[in-house]
Order: sequence, then structure tokens, then C-alpha cells
Amino acid sequence: MKASYKKYILDFKRPSGTSRGIMTKKETWFLILEKAGRYGIGECGLLKGLSIDDRPEYESKLQWACDNIALGKEALWSALMHYPSIQFGIEQAFISLASNSPYVLFPSSFTDNEAPIPINGLIWMGDEKFMLEQLHQKLQAGFRCIKMKIGAIDFGTEVSLLSSIRQHYSADDIELRVDANGAFSPYEAMEKLHILAKYGLHSIEQPIKPGNLPDMKELCNKTPIPIVLDEELIGIFDATKKEQLLQTTKPHYIILKPSLVGGFHGSEEWIGLAEKYNIGWWITSTLESNIGLNAIAQWTYSLKTKLPQGLGTGSLFTNNFESPLTVQNGNLYYKNDNDWEPDLIKNLCI
Repeated sequence: MKASYKKYILDFKRPSGTSRGIMTKKETWFLILEKAGRYGIGECGLLKGLSIDDRPEYESKLQWACDNIALGKEALWSALMHYPSIQFGIEQAFISLASNSPYVLFPSSFTDNEAPIPINGLIWMGDEKFMLEQLHQKLQAGFRCIKMKIGAIDFGTEVSLLSSIRQHYSADDIELRVDANGAFSPYEAMEKLHILAKYGLHSIEQPIKPGNLPDMKELCNKTPIPIVLDEELIGIFDATKKEQLLQTTKPHYIILKPSLVGGFHGSEEWIGLAEKYNIGWWITSTLESNIGLNAIAQWTYSLKTKLPQGLGTGSLFTNNFESPLTVQNGNLYYKNDNDWEPDLIKNLCI
């Protein structure tokens, strides 16, 4: 078996804002396996500034994985514990190689019969006009679950946006999720949560920065809005420490991003613990290309969850890969009348 990797830069159609800054490009890496004329591909979705494995030696670890590919999926996954995005790429690549098609990792009604996955419509941070434009586009596209990133512009403006939405759409009409990306200080967070609670929000992701467990515990205990842990999960590898985090903070939900928490296996560890403590969960992609998004979507469907998922970000890029993934009426589909780019994997090998 041969293994190689390739770097690829995804270009945003429009600069996209988070509380950590503006993104115009996104670096990703592909791990490609070849054996007896068959190919397997996995995406190592590194996210600069957020991934715990955003380190200078990242590429050398990819090379090490390729040099030692004969160790197999499980041994490599264990050896690369501190490189969750590479763990995820390895999982994908091995499953892809073993499949009848390199792009169908988890055959199901999603891949075979165009069964839908409900997803949220994501509104990126920006000025008020841009955020309203996005909202109208999402509503016209049939989304009934909207996720709005907050924390980058004036809080009063963000509250006005939420108020405007609720003047036209009740909580029965549209489910509103907000993601603060840790933008609130511990001292102001509770006050802001009470203000936001007036607008019938489903939940708020990561109101304060990760690592402030006593403050997060208090917020989760007293919040008027269900709190979702997101960045708080990143960098926790030991199962005992994962359980301690959930026991300590008692969040209402957690979000699993396979590229950030160790792929399918790492995410499933979190899911098992969450269900043990009656904590809800959903899956979110992390600006992967359609290759990584495809793997996450197929796996997500296999979990049989009913909540809207955080998938479908492939349309953000100008140079994404053609694929059967399609978003219609607030759902993600694998459309069998579409296909992957011809010779995509071979072209990436060049």
C-alpha cells in the first residue's frame, strides 16, 4: 500500500468573520492511499488558530503517517492522539480504500435513496446589512433552523437583529441558535444571557472562552438559555478527563467536530459520555472541503439523530470539488444524479 499527502488551499467566496477574526482562505490536507489500483482518500481538516494540532511539525507528522501506513488504522490513530485532524483523515482514508467507492464510506439511505439530513443555516458575522442579507437568503432557501454567529460586532446591534427576526418569526416558525465562540467575558456573560433569553433562543454555543471551568459550571447551572460546549472539548484526549468535564460543567448540549476531536472514534467517545449524563449533542463540520464534509455527513446519518446538524458549509468556497452533496429546503442530500469530479483523487496525487 502506498500513502501520500497533499496540501490544498480553499478560497472563501467572501471573507467570513468569527470572533477570532476574518478568514479569506482555509488550509486543508488530503491523505491518499493506493493499493492494487484502488484509492482511498481522507481529509485532514486543520483549522488555523483553533485546531489543537496547529503546530509547526504538522506536515512532518503527516509524512510519518505515510511512512508508517502499514501499521494500520487503529495503531496510527492511537499514535497520533495529539493530532485529531490527522486521526480523522486516517480513519476516512482507510474506510474509503476498503469501500466499493472511495466516496461512499457509510452506505445508507442517505447515499442510496437521497434521504435527507436536516441542517441549520449558518449566518456569518459581519455588519448588520450583510447578516440580514444572509438571513433572508437562508429563509428563502427553506431553512427553519438558523445559527447566527455573534461576538464580532456591537452586542446591541446583534440584539437588534435577533429582535427583528422575532418580530417576524416566532420560535415555532424558526429555531434560533447562536454561537458566541467564547466572545463574552465571565463577568458579563450572565447579564448577556438574560438579554438574549428574551428572543426565544434554542441554545448558545460557548459563551465564554474554554478553560474557565468554575465560571462555565456556574453559567450552565444558572443560565436562562441552554448552553452548548464546543471549543471546550478541544484538546481533551483522555476518556476520564472527558467525563470529568461533563460531570463538572453539566452542559445542555455538546457539539462534535470530528476534525477537532479525533474523528469518528473520538466523537463517539464523547457521544457515549454525553448520553450517559443525558446531555444532548449534534455534529458540525469545520470548513472542510466536500471530501471531508461527505465523510462527516454519511457518518452523521448513521447515528440516527433527529436534531438539525451543523453541516453544509461547502458552498462557502470558490474552489471546492464537485460532488453529489446538495442543500435544498434546509436539508443536506447526496444526489445520485450528480457525481464527483472525474479523476479527482488521481489529480490530487499529481
